Amino acid sequence: MSKILIIDDEEDLVILLKDSLEDKGHNIFTAHNGEEGIEKSKEQPELIILDIMMPDMDGYEVCRNIRDGVQCPIIFLSAKQSEMDKVKGLALGGDDYIVKPFSLKELMARIDAHLRREKRAIFLNEAEKRILLNFKNLTVDLKGRQIQINNIPVILTKREFDIIELLSLHSGQVFSKEQIYEKIWGYDAEGDSSNITEHVKKIRAKFNVIDPNTQYISTIWGIGYRWDKIK
Repeated sequence: MSKILIIDDEEDLVILLKDSLEDKGHNIFTAHNGEEGIEKSKEQPELIILDIMMPDMDGYEVCRNIRDGVQCPIIFLSAKQSEMDKVKGLALGGDDYIVKPFSLKELMARIDAHLRREKRAIFLNEAEKRILLNFKNLTVDLKGRQIQINNIPVILTKREFDIIELLSLHSGQVFSKEQIYEKIWGYDAEGDSSNITEHVKKIRAKFNVIDPNTQYISTIWGIGYRWDKIK
């Protein structure tokens, strides 16, 4: 049968999944944190079950680290239910997203479906797939975490890219500075939303060096910012 890697810090859940999958004849190995998961992914599993909410390194970061090195399906498990979280997981290279608590039967069925699909489409090179968002002269590479304007790379900090990622995934939607801060820095982060103004100012300055005639981020006075739908 298939070799499956489970990366999750919930020991009881790992035991349940391991026992259930081994009963179906699969070869299961496990990791209880992101670093261990990255290391064990080098054994080239045929499918990875990856939890998002883990301490020290979350599932998104693990996926970024392993996606270019493994071609197998990655199924995210998460208590996060928002559309943005799901889109982000899939954009980073995930193949499926299941919200906790979940039906064990449904998870087993999805695992079987992904494994069958892989066997039917083994000739496809998943590592070559890239997730790109295009806005006029600007391209957002969500997987590579890169921005290009007129095919010229824009050098960004991690936080600057995170802001662009959030806004561009929801182009046309207005976010307050508080919403942006909470989604990127987290609810318990030290500091305040005034940091967003400075980050947006720096992003605009970097964009303007290459494309001074197009504004990608609009200020909605008294509210916050919006990524404009530019084609």
